[in-house]
Order: sequence, then C-alpha cells, then structure tokens
Amino acid sequence: MNAATETMAAITQAVELGRTGSPETAREALLGIWAALGPQGDPLHRCTLAHYLADLYDDAAQALCWDVRALDAADSLTDERLHQHDANLVVRGFYPSLHLNLADNYRRLGSFDAAQCEIDAARECVDALGDDGYGAMIRTAIDEVAEAIRTRTTARRASAPNARER
Repeated sequence: MNAATETMAAITQAVELGRTGSPETAREALLGIWAALGPQGDPLHRCTLAHYLADLYDDAAQALCWDVRALDAADSLTDERLHQHDANLVVRGFYPSLHLNLADNYRRLGSFDAAQCEIDAARECVDALGDDGYGAMIRTAIDEVAEAIRTRTTARRASAPNARER
C-alpha cells in the first residue's frame, strides 16, 4: 500500500468512527492527519478530510471553516489526480456538495445572501451528479437549503449529515 492509499484509508477509518458515534475521536484523528498533510498536502486528501471534518462540528462557524478548506482544496484538485484514486470520479462532481455545505452553513449563521450565492453555485454544477442515490440526496438537500434560505430559517436541517440527536 502506498502513502496516498494509506492516507485515504486513515481518513476513511476516522470518518467511520464519526458515523458510528465517536465524533470526538474521529475529529482528533482527522485533525492529526490534517496536521501531517500540511498546507501543501495532496489536494484530494485535504478536500476529503476537510469535507468530512466539517460534518463533525455542530457549530456552523466551525463547520464553515472546514467547508471553505474543502472547496479550496477542490480548486487545486485535478481530474488526473482524482482518477489515480477512482477512475469514475471527476472534480466537477464534488462542487454541488461542497457549495451545498457552504450554503447551509451560511444560512445557519443568518448570512442569507452568501447562502444564496452558494446554493446558486451548487445548482450550476448539479448536472455533474449521477442519476443515483447520492445524486438524488444532494439534489434534495439543495432544494431543502434553498427553501430554508427563502424562508430565512436558521434551524439545523434534520437531513444534514451532522444532525445528531442532542
């Protein structure tokens, strides 16, 4: 197993910890990987890690910081690099979810104009999503966030990935 594969495996393992009820442990593991990657680390790893790390924060401002980092990393990612990981993926397919997450965080923070800009950006590239369960989930979430922006609602969406029982 090469270093890139090992790093992605470590990220995946940490994400799974968060999904199975250990968000603090997952957050610590991902923060450790982030520190090891550094600012010039592999954009695929930085994008993936930041995207999932954002989901581990209940606070919208903290999540926003990580979602901005995920988008910045995606902007440095190439299809060529992505195909080394999975030949079926294209970078453009990351953007609907990345912009959706930013829109949702801005909305939760009451910054509705910024949220609208991000939801518009998500819609501009939604055609990059497949006609599968993931694509349907993102499209539905875009509609939910757009409606919440329209009604000026700042409450957490029940379908948000980080919506945990309190």
